[in-house]
Amino acid sequence: MNGGYSMESKRMAIDDLEFHVVVAGEGTAVVLLHGWPHTSYLWHRIAPPLARNRLVVAPDLRGLGASERTNSGRDAATLAADVIRLLDALDVDEAAVVAIDAAVPPAFLAALQHPDRVSRLILMEGLLPGVANDLGPPWWFGFHSVPGLAETVLLGHEADYLDWFLTGPSIRRDIGADARANFIAAYTGRDALSAGFDLYRESAVSAAQIHDALTTTRLTVPTLAISGGIVGDAIHSQLVPFADNLTHTAVPDCGHIIPLEQPDALASAITSFLAS
Repeated sequence: MNGGYSMESKRMAIDDLEFHVVVAGEGTAVVLLHGWPHTSYLWHRIAPPLARNRLVVAPDLRGLGASERTNSGRDAATLAADVIRLLDALDVDEAAVVAIDAAVPPAFLAALQHPDRVSRLILMEGLLPGVANDLGPPWWFGFHSVPGLAETVLLGHEADYLDWFLTGPSIRRDIGADARANFIAAYTGRDALSAGFDLYRESAVSAAQIHDALTTTRLTVPTLAISGGIVGDAIHSQLVPFADNLTHTAVPDCGHIIPLEQPDALASAITSFLAS
């Protein structure tokens, strides 16, 4: 991360675990949540423009990246609680939350259940498990969900496999060799693979958590759904029935990893929404 803003890498104790968190700027807070197979480095092109007048907070999710490894807690409710605990640890009353891919469910739950702490919500290129949509799960969801299978097959071949997600058919524009190296290093080794695959293995639990929450609560936080080139507007369609303040935009000429494929366009969309 660069752009003239000092990026501070912190080790923070949250819920008896040590998290790696990157912080920049000052002012109204915005939390950036990565997906799989990503780390907080996903946002290194987005943080500088946002940090001009905001406090930018980009954690490695529980047990992933440089955060302390743990064998549990990758369900949406636990990850959502981590967001609130992160705000508490930083002494931040409220923040906008931006999420992509596997971070979409916990970000959604955090906003749904804590509208006093999440001021705005921005979701992209991810779906809510258990909520009807027109897209079927891609093949790797099943592969990753079988306990122990994917890491046994992939051990020693992590770079070949992960690079398919970082350069393959879901990518339209080069995300950069630095990002690919960071992500591959973060998910190399059996324990690192297992931690990432747990996001998929907890999908049924996350689906039940979201279903139960939606039986009694509507999403009242102002929300922006951003379409990329793969999931597209499916997340917007999912949100329509139960979001009270929902807008939608699209980032053209990109695939799945919007923050690295079209950082300027994404930063502009986020900045405009947060200022509106």
